[in-house]
Amino acid sequence: MAADLAIGIHDLSFATTEFVLPHTTLAAHNGTDIGKYHVGIGLRSMSVPAADEDIVTMGAAAAAPIVARHGSDQIRTVVLATESSVDQSKSAGVYVHSLLGMPSSTRVVELKQACYGATAGLQFAAGLVHRDRTQRVLVIASDVSKYELDSPGEPTQGAAAAAMLVSADPALVRIEEPSGLFTADIMDFWRPNYLPTALVDGQDSIAAYLQALEGAWKDYTEQGGRALEEFRAFCYHQPFPKMATKAHRQLLRSSGHDSDDSRVLRDIGHTTDYNAAVGNSYTASMYLGLASLLESADDLTGQPIGLFSYGSGSVAEFFAGTVVPGYRAHLRAAAHQEAIARRRPVDYARYRELHGLSLPEDGGDHAVPPQTGGPYRLAALSGHKRIYQPR
Repeated sequence: MAADLAIGIHDLSFATTEFVLPHTTLAAHNGTDIGKYHVGIGLRSMSVPAADEDIVTMGAAAAAPIVARHGSDQIRTVVLATESSVDQSKSAGVYVHSLLGMPSSTRVVELKQACYGATAGLQFAAGLVHRDRTQRVLVIASDVSKYELDSPGEPTQGAAAAAMLVSADPALVRIEEPSGLFTADIMDFWRPNYLPTALVDGQDSIAAYLQALEGAWKDYTEQGGRALEEFRAFCYHQPFPKMATKAHRQLLRSSGHDSDDSRVLRDIGHTTDYNAAVGNSYTASMYLGLASLLESADDLTGQPIGLFSYGSGSVAEFFAGTVVPGYRAHLRAAAHQEAIARRRPVDYARYRELHGLSLPEDGGDHAVPPQTGGPYRLAALSGHKRIYQPR
């Protein structure tokens, strides 16, 4: 994309839950060597939602600092990407729009394609801004990753939301053309409407991820994208941080490059810190990786970053972004570190209780007990309606 058509990420913010389960606690419960978690999958803890937290409260908490900094007058569209939707019809983004007090002259939609949805939202947003460069688009990725207790997926649970303001002349990252795309009909991970937790075949899902990476990269190169050696760093979707290592090693090898540990660490080492603390946040995962990279790496001004987004089922996209001069002045490192640090650890019994919570389905009037201190909460259900409140 030419410099005079620069469109990309103008601001980036994320939020997570009130509670956290350290993997040391999970390992002590099930007798697992902690190295399997800390080293084997690269996770140290996972965010756990309280009864009054969900994708709406996290999404609003992630987006509120962006609206506070930039205002909402130029935000004509809100796109919320999730695979943890709270309603089969109404977009969760409409609740967020209301909580943030945004103008009625706004379009709001929800997107779904497993963990890929936020990247679809980013690309849709870029197209809208290209059509009208005075407009800005708020893209929110918000998810709760939940698996059955004592299942192989349990250690990779998590929850977070990432919000991005997409605009012309962005302050953080300029999104480049082209993109490399890949789609295949694969049942590696899915959640039928009648199940509260996802179904996953771990080995098939890893294989599907790597197949999609090779396919998207092949298409990216055929579309005239950058050579691999041009990239300063790479951000990957992280169902668990070690997946980024597996993916990048595969990309290096298949492209004829050395894939030793030092090369992999150089290319992705700054992208895993937040995901290691939060766990799998599905649609938000790659964008937490991008925040981690921008906030912890040495000066990236003018440097291209490779971004790989994967959603089971499966859809994938490889694209590039170039870091904008002066980006450091617009980062939110202190707020993001505080969001991680402020979480309250729970013991295994409390985690199990929170995991098993389900909302009433009888359409009656039910107050949701306050458990959190965040800016927004799910306050009640009444007549099958969810009622959210700002604090």
